[in-house]
Amino acid sequence: MNLCIDQGNSSTKAGIFDKDKLIQCFSYQNFNIKILLSIFSDFPIENCIFSTVIEKDPIFINFLREKIPFVIVLDDKTPIPIINKYLTPESLGNDRLAGVVGASFLKPNSDVLVVDAGTAITYDFIDANKTYCGGNISPGIDLRIKSLHEFTQKLPLVEPTPNIPILGVDTYTAIAAGVIQGIAFEIDGYIDFLRLQYPKLLTFLTGGSVFYFDKKLKNTIFVEKYLVLIGLNHILQYNVKP
Repeated sequence: MNLCIDQGNSSTKAGIFDKDKLIQCFSYQNFNIKILLSIFSDFPIENCIFSTVIEKDPIFINFLREKIPFVIVLDDKTPIPIINKYLTPESLGNDRLAGVVGASFLKPNSDVLVVDAGTAITYDFIDANKTYCGGNISPGIDLRIKSLHEFTQKLPLVEPTPNIPILGVDTYTAIAAGVIQGIAFEIDGYIDFLRLQYPKLLTFLTGGSVFYFDKKLKNTIFVEKYLVLIGLNHILQYNVKP
């Protein structure tokens, strides 16, 4: 079995795969060696890929390598099953890379936009020839709401919910609607723009904030909560020796 670890800015997700099939998924605020030992006791892990967007912990990585026969620590030197045209691959977030690999795996021979709505919102495009062409980074929900509160004197700190009006009826709902609807319009805008050049464009929506937007977009999308883990597993499978 394969263990795929996606360490993000606010949480860590771990997926257990039997080849290409996701068996189990866990999410943790504080992922540590004790949790790893629990996973090892429940699953016969033979291969592992570890991806992080924060500073790597050498003790944690050494522990993985001691316990698992084959371990990949994902970086810009790792062989991948797509062509990467990003000019600075060393600065490309592993989660962004894994997302487009996962999208290309799930929808082969397709032009795909991946929208990952998390702490930041990323927009990444991979074409039907498995060429990653680049993407953009935008502030996520919490960053936008906190910036309005922290950089003004009177705007309150609001708690957004999926059910908000198109137009706010007071300051609280004006902020919530401005942020949520603004992001929804932003996502639709990217889709509409790319469809001018790629008429058969498909779009994947993933990340911790998907439930705010999956019903608000005018364009058809695929929602895949575990897209990054699927991509990590595909990279791992690509590197595992037969």
